[in-house]
Amino acid sequence: MVLQTILSAAIIVTLLTSAVIVLRWGGRRVEGPMPLSLLGFMALLFTSGLDVGLVMLPLTEFPVYAREPAYAFANPLAIAFGSWGFLVWGFYFLTTFYFLVVEPHARLFETPRVKFVNNLVIIGTCAFTAHLLLRNLPFYVPAIGEPARYGVVALTVLLAVLTSTHIRYVRVLSIWSMWMFGALVAAMWLASGMGIGGFLESAAGIGSYFANLPRFIVPMSDYHAFYLFWWFSWSIMIGQFVSRFVGGMRTWQLAAALLVIPSIPLAAWFSVLYFYFRRDSPVPPVLSVAMVVVGIIFVVNSLDSLIRLYSDNLGLTARRLGSPAYVAVHWLLMCALVLAFQFTPLQIEWIGLVVIGLYAAVYALLLRRWGLARIP
Repeated sequence: MVLQTILSAAIIVTLLTSAVIVLRWGGRRVEGPMPLSLLGFMALLFTSGLDVGLVMLPLTEFPVYAREPAYAFANPLAIAFGSWGFLVWGFYFLTTFYFLVVEPHARLFETPRVKFVNNLVIIGTCAFTAHLLLRNLPFYVPAIGEPARYGVVALTVLLAVLTSTHIRYVRVLSIWSMWMFGALVAAMWLASGMGIGGFLESAAGIGSYFANLPRFIVPMSDYHAFYLFWWFSWSIMIGQFVSRFVGGMRTWQLAAALLVIPSIPLAAWFSVLYFYFRRDSPVPPVLSVAMVVVGIIFVVNSLDSLIRLYSDNLGLTARRLGSPAYVAVHWLLMCALVLAFQFTPLQIEWIGLVVIGLYAAVYALLLRRWGLARIP
């Protein structure tokens, strides 16, 4: 109960702050040091800001949302969409704006304590992404054995470390993975036989999310709290990373882009999966394998972006260490933490709570230094 109260207060404060930013500085033009086109930026954001859970969790969660009383006010599709889409991207908007506009002047994340905690959060959240793959592989590949399951995750982490050695790999992989995700949605749609009419009928269920939007702001259950803590754990590092690639746009356009554009493919994906759930239709084996492949690509996208971020922050780069040492250090670190999530009580909620504490510290330092009216 205490944790959920802290979580609720943090969400309300961050959403109000985002609203104030749009109202007060909505016309301000923002641009990162390495601006991309809108397509390139959204591909990077979508693939770096989401992970394997997007691909693998919905089919396992629809039955839970259908039977648990806490979710009875909306259909399972709306609940799933609310856990991944639209409003929760406000966290990313807030942190992206901060690193574009405020941090260059405040430099709070260059102070030793804040920098240390931030990098611990990045490393821990990276490992949790790989752990999700480890945990969900048996659902989609039931015949997979334990050695193969751990081997797949170890190779996925290795690939992520290798692609993190140069930013061009991160960019190219983001674009390709977005197209692969689109192809997976199309293949699942075609295999379902739902057609246009069935798709629109399924997608209409998302309207229940918008009709009940206020109920998604604060945790409605322990599992929903898990999601919100998870989004918090991602928020600072994603803002720190993607702010580098924002092309020249107004603040209100950045907010609209973050809330709306990623939600469109999310809505399409969940609507197709929800059709399978409602018809109790099994996913063809070849498409189950395709989901695993795309999920692995999402893990690589998430990890390579964040490994590059924390390695730059800590000075543990390939240029400094040399490529062989760089790969060995980061691969061993990630694998060790994946095992920690698997075999110890370590949870993503703990990391989310640390991030909420980091938010509170940043708010306090900014208010003491400038006050809200003096944001640069």
